[in-house]
Amino acid sequence: MAMLVATVALSMDGMLPALSMIAHDMTPDDSNRAQFVLSSFVVGMAIGTFFMGPISDSFGRKRVIYCGAVLYIFCAVICATTDNFDVLLLARLGQGIGASAPRVVSQALIRDFYQGREMARISSFVMIIFSTVPALAPLMGSIVMLAFDWQAIFGLFILFVAISTIWMAVRIDESVPANMRIPFRLGTISAAVKEVLGHSEIITSIIGLIFAYCILFVAIFLVQPVFDQVYGRGASFPYWFALVAILSASSSFLNSQLVRRLGMRALINAAFQVQVVLCGVMLILWYVDLLQDAVGFAIFVTWIFSLFFMAGMTIGNLTALAMEPVGHIAGTAASVISALATIGSVIFAAILGQFFDGTILIMIFGVAVLAVLGAIVVHRLKRFERPHKA
Repeated sequence: MAMLVATVALSMDGMLPALSMIAHDMTPDDSNRAQFVLSSFVVGMAIGTFFMGPISDSFGRKRVIYCGAVLYIFCAVICATTDNFDVLLLARLGQGIGASAPRVVSQALIRDFYQGREMARISSFVMIIFSTVPALAPLMGSIVMLAFDWQAIFGLFILFVAISTIWMAVRIDESVPANMRIPFRLGTISAAVKEVLGHSEIITSIIGLIFAYCILFVAIFLVQPVFDQVYGRGASFPYWFALVAILSASSSFLNSQLVRRLGMRALINAAFQVQVVLCGVMLILWYVDLLQDAVGFAIFVTWIFSLFFMAGMTIGNLTALAMEPVGHIAGTAASVISALATIGSVIFAAILGQFFDGTILIMIFGVAVLAVLGAIVVHRLKRFERPHKA
């Protein structure tokens, strides 16, 4: 499951070392447009997310993953061979649609086998393994670029997806047998969507997910430009990013240990509130000009670590809360929840990314606003809390 989910992280973080080269080769007049290589993938992933879950409820989980892998690989080949930026973005959109299959179906598979706080615990362990991919992806991408052009990174993506899909085929049983599948009718899907959107707890969790994902996407979209343009450390970026990602994996482990005792809502609320405080400190340090030298760089890296750490404490828990009331339609529920959260977050993150002006102010300010809004929203989740049965 971690390998399947990690397809998304590899497809985004593996491209980070190539952003400067893509900007130079394909969009030299506006370097910020290179970020669309990331956001177009996320948009495609969100589009595919709407369909992959319901299809997996009707035709089985594993078949959908196979089809997604084929589409992903086909589009990766186009990405590797085109010299047109618009075609590259369109192919990345298709890649995102293909990657949505393992992303959504893996969530449904976990819900098929687990529920409640146990589901959150399993999701946390998945996140621990999943977190190693963002750590290694930029390094792997930069190593590929040492020997080949940046287009060769897509060959790495193809190899990873082929291995993870074959592994899934051998190791995971089909969790939706033929006699339990929901007929693929628009009316049936529409009813399931209405049921998902009819839960106030699910809607509140989705809004919280939008802010949590948006903070993560802002960090991913802007971290490489900040390293390169603000601190002049573009060459060493993969190593710093690997360090941050590896350390951030501790958040998922900590979450897996605390979630049974404290509950998902308390951990989510605390994570957002802590980030509000940290952003306030960062804004003060920026205002007094203490984020420019080597000490400022160390502070910035520490703050980036806090953003990824926060993701490990919020995203899995919010997803588990949103999925809990609708286990009988887990595939469709996973699709609706993931699609709405992804589309909402990537829109905000892409807009913020285009305001990048060679300083870190827009990044800090944007995350601060998102953290405040997230804290307000997730505070409302307490009213839905149910007594925990050991």
